[in-house]
Amino acid sequence: MTKTINLLRSIIYEIWFYLTILFVGGIGMIFTFINPKFALNVVNIWSRVSLFGLRWLMGIEIEIRGRENLINGPMLVAGKHLSTLDTLVPFTVMNTPAFVFKNELFKMPIFGWYLKSAGMIGIDRSGAMAALKSMVTMAKIRNAEGRPILIYPEGTRKELGAETDYKPGVAAIYGLLGVPCVPMALNTGIHWPAHGLRKTPGNVVFEFLPAIEIGLKRQDFMERLERAIETKTAELIKEGQNG
Repeated sequence: MTKTINLLRSIIYEIWFYLTILFVGGIGMIFTFINPKFALNVVNIWSRVSLFGLRWLMGIEIEIRGRENLINGPMLVAGKHLSTLDTLVPFTVMNTPAFVFKNELFKMPIFGWYLKSAGMIGIDRSGAMAALKSMVTMAKIRNAEGRPILIYPEGTRKELGAETDYKPGVAAIYGLLGVPCVPMALNTGIHWPAHGLRKTPGNVVFEFLPAIEIGLKRQDFMERLERAIETKTAELIKEGQNG
């Protein structure tokens, strides 16, 4: 019975999720045409509306830990990616973050237009070095605007317990930007899985960890980053599953 109820609630939330894109995005488009900078406000508002629906319809609460580790200035945030939820919550915590997304998302109706208008950073995953250089150039511009850069080192959502696959691009952007990197751990996949419709009520935790300092060699950085994210993510998943 509980599974059936959760499935029905999940379907209702999916309808809410996409209707809010149309509603908030449609109204916001008017203001964004007048001033393109308003696109960031629209994305922020839509994220908050989506999270309100998640709490109200699905009973999923969001807890943020480690805010004190976020830097007031240029920084790179590298996070675990277990759920679509991972792309919503940071907008409500960080100062106008610029996400690194795959280029395909820019082609989505309405949502993709806002991503581009809000100055998100696209990457062509088949473009090799040219794509990396373009990504770093855009990241430097966004950092200069006072916006933190958020990247998911594995490049795509992972199922709980899946083998890790940290891409070297995160080390390249860390080295070329020359800014501290804040690891972000989370346990979102427990209640909003990487794939599928069904969601379950419960507490989701995002935790920002102490920053990795500037100037590490590529291998040292990658080891530090993966160890920090994976160790804390495993702890949060265990906490969530036992809770």
